[in-house]
Amino acid sequence: MKTSDQPAYEILALRYATTDLMRPRRENFFPGMDLHDGEMPLDYYVWVIRGEGRCLLVDTGFGTEAASTRHRTLLHQPTDLLQRAGIEPTKISDVILTHLHYDHAGNLDRFPKARFHLQEDEMRFATGRNMCHACLKAPFECRDVTQAVEIVFDGRMVFHDGDAEIFPGIEVFRIGGHSGGLQVVRVSTARGKLVLASDAFHFTENRLRRAPFPIVYHVGEMLDGFARCETLAGGDPDLLIPGHDPDVRLRWPALSPDLPDIVRLDLPPQTKFTY
Repeated sequence: MKTSDQPAYEILALRYATTDLMRPRRENFFPGMDLHDGEMPLDYYVWVIRGEGRCLLVDTGFGTEAASTRHRTLLHQPTDLLQRAGIEPTKISDVILTHLHYDHAGNLDRFPKARFHLQEDEMRFATGRNMCHACLKAPFECRDVTQAVEIVFDGRMVFHDGDAEIFPGIEVFRIGGHSGGLQVVRVSTARGKLVLASDAFHFTENRLRRAPFPIVYHVGEMLDGFARCETLAGGDPDLLIPGHDPDVRLRWPALSPDLPDIVRLDLPPQTKFTY
């Protein structure tokens, strides 16, 4: 639980896109897992951290072009959803990029005044020799990566080499696994230190089964990352937020009745996770 000397941030999960409801379960687990198949769609989120006079964004989502080429259903432009939550994109002071895959690092030019926080390993991975391999470069969009490089030259990229504190109560931790320099974000809230796991695990079920998502650079790092995220959350499963699980929107309370795709993660979940 939170102590009196810790900041207490509000955290919003904004669901901006989804997949076809008929997406099969087998596409969400490493080949060879013993699964009973069925439907298991992905949801796509960005996250807002606000409080203590600050407003940060975690990841930036994708837009219309990527939705079309990758056959995803774009429910909202991420920037439009931010505005519906009362947040002007130009007022975002800092953006934490968990990694540079297309669904986490599009729309970078929509945040012209922000500083960006990225693991140096991730930039090295996304611009180096690994991008010569089709299966490793597939989750990246070249334009997103080159825009990130432009931000470096503009003097607005802050590189981290492992774990770091961005502000009091907002920390990043290098996990790797899914990408070359994936990082997760831990945030102090009124109910404890909450971990935005991003793609350290797409679904809670990936973590509980120790069953990796099939888009993975280093399987060992991904498996170790499951345990590290659990440790970072102090063993409380309700403080672990998966990156693409529709369960997030269903379990946590909406910001308001007319905004069902924006939920408050700093509040307790309304239902228990069932698996």
